[in-house]
Amino acid sequence: MADLTTNCGGIISPNPFWLASAPPANSGAQVQRAFEAGWGGAVWKTLGQPIQNVSSRFGGHTIGGARGAGFNNIELITDRPLEVNFREIYETKKRFPKHAVIVSLMVETEDEWRDIILRSIDAGADGLELNFGCPHGMCERGMGSAVGQEPRINERITAWAVKYSTVPVLVKLTPNVGDINPHGLAAKHGGAHGVSLINTIKSIIGVDIDRFVPEPRVGTQSSNGGYCGAAVKPIALHMTAQLARNPGFRLPISGIGGVCNWRDAVEFILLGATSVQVCTEVMLKGYRIVEDMIDGLSNYMDSHGFATIDQMVGKAVPAYSEWGDLDLNYETVAKIDATKCIGCQVCVVACHDGAHQCLHPQEGTRVPRVDESECVGCNLCKIVCPVPDCISMVTVDNGWAPATWNQHMVGAGKLRPKKGAH
Repeated sequence: MADLTTNCGGIISPNPFWLASAPPANSGAQVQRAFEAGWGGAVWKTLGQPIQNVSSRFGGHTIGGARGAGFNNIELITDRPLEVNFREIYETKKRFPKHAVIVSLMVETEDEWRDIILRSIDAGADGLELNFGCPHGMCERGMGSAVGQEPRINERITAWAVKYSTVPVLVKLTPNVGDINPHGLAAKHGGAHGVSLINTIKSIIGVDIDRFVPEPRVGTQSSNGGYCGAAVKPIALHMTAQLARNPGFRLPISGIGGVCNWRDAVEFILLGATSVQVCTEVMLKGYRIVEDMIDGLSNYMDSHGFATIDQMVGKAVPAYSEWGDLDLNYETVAKIDATKCIGCQVCVVACHDGAHQCLHPQEGTRVPRVDESECVGCNLCKIVCPVPDCISMVTVDNGWAPATWNQHMVGAGKLRPKKGAH
């Protein structure tokens, strides 16, 4: 049986599943219930000078009937006294010594950083997470993403934290940047032991079209908030992989953003994450979702011959390349399994209106015909088909040697003729 023990930047936990710094990790009672359910670690809701939150503060985006597939919040850091938080951290760590308790922090001055770091460690923190990602409320005060968007400030404050900390320091990065690499490297240059990403994405979740006020509504107004949940996973995977493949980075990553099940966790790990953090899915379904995550990950590792998490980390990174290095002579076409096709012809409409007009109705049957001479293997028909495995993309042996755009530009590779070219 696979060993799920995780070491993320020197923070050891019995499995890679951590609660993210958010409402599910707001108190000792909650974190302790989460550990009882099976979570390997928890990042405590961000500590700093306690603030006053607004009401209401959450917004949900329904996608294809899935409520909360996209989620938004305008909640800030802890609104509970620091003394209470530190006492509960101590009690939690004493009761669960083998679980990882990471304390998220956000303050302003070097003196404040030194004080809150020492108090967190005295309370029993196994690690610290510097919140450089909050995209609302705190950034207007010069903290959160205001720090995460400035590599020089990121590096300086990280260096403060590392100087005063005797436990590992992770830096939580903001996705509200054009390129994540300079910000990950700034954390490394500051001495961080790893990074967490991504924090939430600056957003407006929707508008009340009767009151003419954005959501979530606070009286007669609202504000931009942080977007999270299942819908942000592609962005989080991209930024995780960007740092993981950067040869100058080489730090552990705690992956965050749209982790809803064990498969999502596997994807993050294969693209370079050592641990994964979950927030929105817990808010929607509760702590017990971790049971399926643990079982699913364990079964996956056994079936693929992975004995440890470390053997999985980054396995998919070498296959992530720039567009110019992709094989332009590789070719696929759509194949329809007539025994599974229900004749809805959704694929025909999609292909004719949104793709390359290579699917056509046939007389005497509802099963569409694929014109392989025009099919470019774009995948749209497979994506819209409501029947699993009815449409597959099959590799074509076209006789052309592999060639990339970069090779073609220096005369080292010939490209096959484009379909539909005359």
